[in-house]
Amino acid sequence: MRLNAWLARAGVASRRKADELIKAGRVTVNGEVGQLNTFVQKTDEVSLDGEPLAKQGLAYVLLHKPAGVVTTASDPQGRRTVVDLVDHPSRVVPVGRLDADTTGALLLTNDGELSHHLAHPKYEVDKVYEVETWTQPNDAELERLRTGVQLDDGPTSPADARRLAGARIELTIHEGRNRQVKRMFEAVGHRVKALHRSRYGPLTVEGLEPGQWRELEPSEVERLRLATTRDSPPPRREPGRAGSEPA
Repeated sequence: MRLNAWLARAGVASRRKADELIKAGRVTVNGEVGQLNTFVQKTDEVSLDGEPLAKQGLAYVLLHKPAGVVTTASDPQGRRTVVDLVDHPSRVVPVGRLDADTTGALLLTNDGELSHHLAHPKYEVDKVYEVETWTQPNDAELERLRTGVQLDDGPTSPADARRLAGARIELTIHEGRNRQVKRMFEAVGHRVKALHRSRYGPLTVEGLEPGQWRELEPSEVERLRLATTRDSPPPRREPGRAGSEPA
């Protein structure tokens, strides 16, 4: 594991801030000053300012994201973040992104490999949204969502769309482009009034009030892993590198 990722897993700092610590010569690996390209093995001893550090174990948290909270580890504007809501001893970061006004299921973890796989469209992990629009889409417009619509960054993959009631639609997609759900509805002539992610892969927020979180059961982590094991996986990336979620 690269040194900056190791420091992030240890809960010391984000990878970007870890890079600054490394550049300042404050981090050593087996007594030698670490470099940006240093890789850390399981038996290596890493220290910060001469104090030994221990790598944290893997952690998996499901948050019912409320409205008005930004999906990031830190915000330069001082807004409340999803990480602020999760009082966990391990440093976990969100998998993907939900807009500030979007609510629902959000996974946070320090498992970089799983995080990347979940965000990769190759594995077609379901993301289910309850969408309320200002005006009611007709059946032809829902069919356009099902077959895929053209966005400014290319056509979307086919989606599942079903009417819940009037202007309330359930949309299931597998991609993770920036503001994808909202842009898909705009492409068929409708603005989104409210957006809630009801399910992420096998995970739902049932039993969680907005702002509440819980740790995943081992069986849930295993189901997430099984959802991302088809064919050969893409190269490993650390959490926080995944693209924006489609809310």
